[in-house]
Amino acid sequence: MNALRNKVQLIGHLGSKVEIKTLESGKIMGRVNIATNEVYRNAKGEKVTETTWTNLVIWGKNAEILEKYTDKGSEIAVEGKLSNRSYTDKNGEKKYITEVVVNEILLLGGPKAEKANQEVMESDLPF
Repeated sequence: MNALRNKVQLIGHLGSKVEIKTLESGKIMGRVNIATNEVYRNAKGEKVTETTWTNLVIWGKNAEILEKYTDKGSEIAVEGKLSNRSYTDKNGEKKYITEVVVNEILLLGGPKAEKANQEVMESDLPF
């Protein structure tokens, strides 16, 4: 039951190409945002689409796979946990960020996605 305490699942489209960094420790980290849409009808019966943008942090092999097989607009499914952090910007103001730290990815649609998903499944890395 502990696994359900902080679990997020999203399906959406990437807002850009994944940005990859190799840290001093040698770990690979990727950052990208994902757009998820909610469609509903308002009180007048008009169809309304609301888009929510969420920041993703992806580590290791999953980051490499997203960089290799996806582009802006690619549809993916992710599972991870919410993470909150803060930093002080160059003007001395404290900024707060909420992001999803991804531990599983699934690329949706097309032959590139099938190849990438196979690579994910064959990976022995936990994230």
